[in-house]
Amino acid sequence: MPNSKEIKGNWNEFKGKLKQKFADLTDDDLLYEEGKEDEMWGKLQQKLGKTEKEIKSLFD
Repeated sequence: MPNSKEIKGNWNEFKGKLKQKFADLTDDDLLYEEGKEDEMWGKLQQKLGKTEKEIKSLFD
């Protein structure tokens, strides 16, 4: 599972993978802002019904 530094560095690639897997995600759902990572993960958890760990495991 990638760490937050790896995710930040490859965010566009990860974002594309998430959008392919979950078509109902919007660009607003996947907006990565420095210092607001927890807020973004919370939105994704709520929308997808998965834990942060489950979402991050999709990047392996």
